[in-house]
Amino acid sequence: MHELLKQAVLTALISGGLVAGVPLMFTSLGEMISERAGVLNIGLEGMMLFGAYAGFIGAYYGHSSWLGYGTGIAGGTFIALFMVVFCVWLGLDQIVVGIALTIGAEGATSTLDGAQFSTTRPRLGSFPTVSVPGLSRIPVLGASLFSQPLLVYLGFALVALVAWIFRFTNVGLNLRAAGEKPEALDAAGVSVFATRSWAALSAGALAGLGGAYLSVIGAGVFVPFMTHGQGFMGIVLAMLARGRPFWVIIGSFLFGMSLSITTALQLAGIDIPIDYVNMLPFVAVILALIIFARRSYLPPALALPYVRGSR
Repeated sequence: MHELLKQAVLTALISGGLVAGVPLMFTSLGEMISERAGVLNIGLEGMMLFGAYAGFIGAYYGHSSWLGYGTGIAGGTFIALFMVVFCVWLGLDQIVVGIALTIGAEGATSTLDGAQFSTTRPRLGSFPTVSVPGLSRIPVLGASLFSQPLLVYLGFALVALVAWIFRFTNVGLNLRAAGEKPEALDAAGVSVFATRSWAALSAGALAGLGGAYLSVIGAGVFVPFMTHGQGFMGIVLAMLARGRPFWVIIGSFLFGMSLSITTALQLAGIDIPIDYVNMLPFVAVILALIIFARRSYLPPALALPYVRGSR
């Protein structure tokens, strides 16, 4: 009986960590792309939240998780458009605009949700998962890691694709140049504004996808302010990953476990006030910054508007 309890706790911790970590993985990956190009996307929280709302609406009315993912991507990209216009093209302060976008998205999604679902709180049903033959039968870890929605596996493949783009393609070289030496990129005949615009839009799309996964698969419901700071955690993870996409997977999973530890503690019969448990992810962020902050990577031109012809 004791062994079964230990397995149940471990399974809940791992599976919960994966469910909570996947939105962080997408969001952090998008922020890494944006930061490489020199755009500090403080509005990531708002993009993730708007993606969560749009994703839930798409999945609820369209009866399809994939439609939810698509509308989530559209929602995050829509918010990112403001970042592109105000910060990349007009050169306004990226931090101020990002905070404004987050506050605006919080207010907009709360208002829209209240107008649509003022009396009832609809929930989504379960969506199909894909089991990896053989691996899904491994005791304890199999069902937790290798029986997931298809998007989880596609997310891992996307991380590998971004790592390849960063290292072996001209697109990755242009992104790095836009964040480190934008004037050199401009001199080479590549538009800094276009490069940064696409990077910021990619960040918005991935943050929106992360938010959609959170509401559609993770919670099955949209609740105002449901991201609880995960967008800001994504910024920290992107910085600590030092431009290495595969580190995003590890960091997201670890932070996801800190978010899901409540269920594991309940199964173990440990009664800890919920407020203490909710503090764990932020304590983990602070500890990570204390331990690894000196090793974080920030491009020299990060958050600096580019003015053509300036030095």
